[in-house]
Amino acid sequence: MTRAAVLLLLAAGRLNAQELEPRALINAPVGTNFVLVSTGYLFGNLLLDPALPLENGEADVWTFAGSYARAIDFFGLAGKIGVGVPLATGKWSAAVNGIDTTATRSGFGDPVFRLSVNFLGSPALTPQEFRGYRQSTVAGLILAVTAPLGQYNPERLINLGSNRWSLATRLGLSHNFGKWIVEGYATGTFYTANQDFFGGNTLEQHPLFDGQLHVIRFIGSPFFWVAGSAGYAWGGRSVLNGVEKQSLDNKRLSLAVRKPFGRQHAIKAAYINGLSTRLGSDFDTFQLAWQYAW
Repeated sequence: MTRAAVLLLLAAGRLNAQELEPRALINAPVGTNFVLVSTGYLFGNLLLDPALPLENGEADVWTFAGSYARAIDFFGLAGKIGVGVPLATGKWSAAVNGIDTTATRSGFGDPVFRLSVNFLGSPALTPQEFRGYRQSTVAGLILAVTAPLGQYNPERLINLGSNRWSLATRLGLSHNFGKWIVEGYATGTFYTANQDFFGGNTLEQHPLFDGQLHVIRFIGSPFFWVAGSAGYAWGGRSVLNGVEKQSLDNKRLSLAVRKPFGRQHAIKAAYINGLSTRLGSDFDTFQLAWQYAW
């Protein structure tokens, strides 16, 4: 197996599939705290560069995550700040020159720090003011910074951390049609270079772009809903030691349902289908999350 082939296995198979997240712009009373605990099961193929002596790439991964967010008053606008820490355990495999090889990993991934601000149709409200709030059209911006603090060893090909910073900027628009909400998001993710990628190599990546459409239907109340989603991600071309490789192309569909239990608890379940992937992770994903708010 050539070194270039080994390097590209990770570039194509990294566990960073884009999530489909409806209701990211939802307003909440200033001072409300949220804790979210989630788990997910990902399985599927790794679609690799056909020029490489690699085939039958697969991954089978359990993910866990804990996150915290707080609703804030951002100069009179509704905002949120938060942090999430992922944990994963799983197995990656591929045939290298006809010989099966596998790798298993367990540990923490890179934490994500978020700031969101709704700059249209979503003012910062006290709990008393929030009782009279009804969403119409909301627009907002979400910034997410991923820090290189996860498990990483430059002598290992498969890592749960990426050893680089990234910044995702997401612009969203949401409109209420009675018991329906339609949302659209456009995201650009920008990366710093990993200067110590598998034995001292340099891995860079062009920006990755992502578009999402969500249709949400309320069931009895705005807090009990079901959502259908579609997403398309493109770009993100890898550059290994100055040599450009293939760009990514990924289409996916999702179905999610969220049900509250009392005033403080809620459960969310989701299925994400990797509808079409040209290069990278072609995963099906099942997710289950519990939220507590106070």
